[in-house]
Amino acid sequence: MAMGHFGPVGNILGHEGVGRIAALGSNVAALDQSVQVGQRVGVAWIRDICGTCESCVDLVNEGETRCDKALHSGKAYDGTFAQYTLVPLRYLAQLPPQLDELPDEEIAPILCGGVTAYKAIKGCHVTPGQWFAISGAGGGVGALAVAYAHAMGYRVIAVDAGPEKGEICRAQGAEHYIDVTMPGTLGEKVRQATGGHGAKAVVVTATATVAYQEAFQLLAPFGTLMCVGILSAEARVDFNPLWLIAHGWKILSSSVGTRADILEALEFVRRRAVVPKVQLGRLQDIEELFQTMHAGQLRGKWVLKLD
Repeated sequence: MAMGHFGPVGNILGHEGVGRIAALGSNVAALDQSVQVGQRVGVAWIRDICGTCESCVDLVNEGETRCDKALHSGKAYDGTFAQYTLVPLRYLAQLPPQLDELPDEEIAPILCGGVTAYKAIKGCHVTPGQWFAISGAGGGVGALAVAYAHAMGYRVIAVDAGPEKGEICRAQGAEHYIDVTMPGTLGEKVRQATGGHGAKAVVVTATATVAYQEAFQLLAPFGTLMCVGILSAEARVDFNPLWLIAHGWKILSSSVGTRADILEALEFVRRRAVVPKVQLGRLQDIEELFQTMHAGQLRGKWVLKLD
């Protein structure tokens, strides 16, 4: 988003926020008396939806995440890299009391990155015990995808670049880690790890064209390629439709998660089936962190704590 892949942005970026309500709008009490000043709540990527467009009313496909008129954090509304922000009541992430013991830094990453990973994995409809590959597994969304896939009973193959990211992936439950900087083709390594079968699902969280291009090599017959990582508007991925026809492959996509998905994803954290591995930074570190992220050198998930 900071690199412009989502079009124009606002003056203040940031989402995945957790904080306490400082003030209420004049009609909030009439709409929901349970919302109170001082209550701990979350701020997700989506700030509001219209609730009436073709996407919003498509409950079967959880269409609210693709609302034609959706308003987003850091675009229509000032983001969470600030002391205060404004959240419409309809899309306020109200955190249930059973989450009270979880620290803010474990809840915040789930409100976008975590729920994105969870919903993408859930959407593959793979039987537990089968092989599941995650490309870009050492990044913020990718590492959480490894954790959720492991918690949901899949045998996880993590794919990324460099030995440091391998440590992150194994800590989140990856059974195998494949370093793309090492000699050998990615497809051969995945088939070796899976006894020649390939992965029943591949979730691409990486934001590189080559990650999508190579993902087809990893798929088992009747496998699913789930698209999550966002490329630039100019990027192109080449494939032959015959690959899908001959192997029974499916290509799907997933975008963040619904309000219900957020609560489901947080339940994994409450039960400690998923424990976000986060590093804490300060708001004054943000420029350095963005430069590191842009260079592809950011390890895992970072959370900024406001003093």
